[in-house]
Formats: sequence, structure tokens, C-alpha cells
Amino acid sequence: MAKGITLIDWYAGEGMRFMGASAPSELPGNFLYTIREPLGVVSIITPWNFPWAIPVWKTAPALVAGNAVVLKAASQVPSLAVEMVKIFEEAGLPPGVLNLVLGEPEGFGNSLIEDPRLKAVSFTGSNAVGQLVHDICGKRGAKVTCEMGGKNPAVVWNDADLPLALGGVMKGAFGSTGQRCTATSRLILGEEIYGEFMGMLLAEVKKIKVGNGMDPTVTMGPAIDALQLKQNLDYVAIGRKEGAKLLCGGNQLKDGELKHGFFIEPTVFEGVKPKSRLWQEEIFGPVLSVAKAKTFEQALELANDSPFGLTSAFYSQDMTLAMKFVEGMEAGMVHLNSPTIGGEAQVPFGGVKGSGVGEREMAKDGLHFFTEQKTVFVDYTGQRRQSNLY
Repeated sequence: MAKGITLIDWYAGEGMRFMGASAPSELPGNFLYTIREPLGVVSIITPWNFPWAIPVWKTAPALVAGNAVVLKAASQVPSLAVEMVKIFEEAGLPPGVLNLVLGEPEGFGNSLIEDPRLKAVSFTGSNAVGQLVHDICGKRGAKVTCEMGGKNPAVVWNDADLPLALGGVMKGAFGSTGQRCTATSRLILGEEIYGEFMGMLLAEVKKIKVGNGMDPTVTMGPAIDALQLKQNLDYVAIGRKEGAKLLCGGNQLKDGELKHGFFIEPTVFEGVKPKSRLWQEEIFGPVLSVAKAKTFEQALELANDSPFGLTSAFYSQDMTLAMKFVEGMEAGMVHLNSPTIGGEAQVPFGGVKGSGVGEREMAKDGLHFFTEQKTVFVDYTGQRRQSNLY
């Protein structure tokens, strides 16, 4: 909730910083400048995992830029989107500027992507749907940005502050039940600290209390629904079949009140092969795959061995090595000595490779996506001049 509020505050301020730029002209008596203008009507399609923050970080810049918005909220979490729209209305947003669509996608087909009146589409969700959105928008010439999956690595090197790294890996892998595109799903450990860190990790994982998130003693909640739980369990089976060693977890929890929900144990595999499905494919659950690296170069190679490139983390007290990781890591975001998760309103959010196409979100990039830039040439002398420049 705090994240969404921060984004609204930041973008509200951007409304008074909606500035172009000026430039000197090659001609005397001429002035050049740029302005940004709204696109018109834009479509926003959001996922279920952050049903307040993600709709806000797309809707706020679209509105500040002067557009009308059609928001399609995820069908699993409609209520919070309704409340968000009510808040905008109560704040004085004119009728018809922000429009909410609810229901299953089958009910309206691709109308929120294909309609020629929609000048831009901003999508967050799965790769399969994101590629479809990108293809359709590309064919009709609409602006499009797609923030999709992640298979994010955390590298804990031999000289790392291990307690600090442990806290970051735990938050990244098991926070939000692993149901976030920035989750830590791959862990790469330096050979020298492998045994020590794995002992610390497994001891901490066993302390996780799974249950109803409204219970303040619970530290990990359920999968969103039966389909997501099945996907998690399917990947546990895939990992076993591929020969990875299951160190803990992997089972559905059904005791007591847990039988009424979609709960899975926090799960850790080791000995995961780089080309395996467990290492390469996004699970979107609390399943952590672990590998060992003898050299920094091998660790970086393992980190980059993925079709995704959203975010990453590197734990080391050697800043020279850390900056080499920054330079070599194929990801849109790199965290040094902090978890793979998180972002801030004033800096861009997004990835490379299979994790994203189009402009970044948040920061000024997220605002500029919802605009067209116009360059203005002013001859303030009122005289036509001949020039060899044209």
C-alpha cells in the first residue's frame, strides 16, 4: 500500500515538472524547443499479485500526462481496483477519464489491445500474453510496453556478509510466496561458503510459518489459487525428475485450516542443472534453485544463463568485483548487497531479454511512455531566410 501512495505522490509532483527542452538553432533568429502531449485513450492491463501498486504505477502517469484510461484489472483481485477508482473519483477526477473493466478476458476478447482508438497499451503479466499484446500493437502501430516474467539470480560470493545475504535471499525467494516477477528464484553460491551458507539457509527456511496472512505470526501465505498451486507442485515434480536434489519442502499443506486454501511448503533444490526447466522457467512460487560456482566468471555465466533478464543481486564486500557484476549482468536492474526485489518511484523499472519490451516503467520513463514528443521551430524574425543547411 505504501508503494502505491509513494508513486501517486511522485507522479502528482511530475504534473508540475512536465517540461520539454530548448536547443540553440543553426539559424540566426530561430528558437527550438520540445513539448510533450498526451496520446488520447490508453489501455492498461494489470496482474493479480500487486493489485494496488501496479495499477497505480501505470494509471498515475497516464493520467498526469493527460490521457483517458481504460484499466483492465486482474479477474482474481477485482475489489481493490474498484476501490482505487473510487479514490480517484473522490479526489475530483472528471467522469469518463478513468474507466474500469472487470471480468475474464474471454468476455471481451482482444478489444483492449486491438481497438484503433487505443493509442497505447501498458501490460504486466505472463510472457505468452505479453508477446501476443506486443505483436498485435506492433501490427497496428500503437505504442506498447510489456513487463513480463523473471527468473532472477542472487549471487552470494565467498567474501559476502553472510547474515546480510541470508536475509536478502529469504525475502527475495519466499516473500509474497515467491509470487512476484522480481522474486529470487535462482541462488548461486561461491564454492568456499557453499556448505556454511546452505546450513544457514535451510535452518531459516524451516522457521517459516505458512498460513493465513491475517495472522501476525504467519510469515508466508498461500498461492493465489488452485491453478497456481498446481503449477508450483508440477515444477517440484519436474525438478525431481530432472535429478535435482530436494532439500526441503515441496509438499502441499492440508492440515487444519490450511486444507481450505492453496498452501505449499517453502521449497529448496540443490544441484540444479543450468539447462534444466527448473533453472530456466519461471515458477512464480516459493521454489528456490541452488547452484555452486568455483569462479566469479562461472557465477556470472550461470546468472546470465536464462531467457529472462529482469533483476539480479550480488553479495560481496569487494566493490571491484561488484562493479564487474554490474557491467556483465544481463538484467534491467542490479542490486548490490540487497535483495532482487524492490524498486523506487524515481528510477526506472523493467528488464531485458524475455522480461520486457518497450519503455521502462516508473520514473520519468513511465510518464514519457504515455506522451508524444513534439519539436517546435520558431523563426521570431518573421523573415524567410535562405540557408545551405536545408
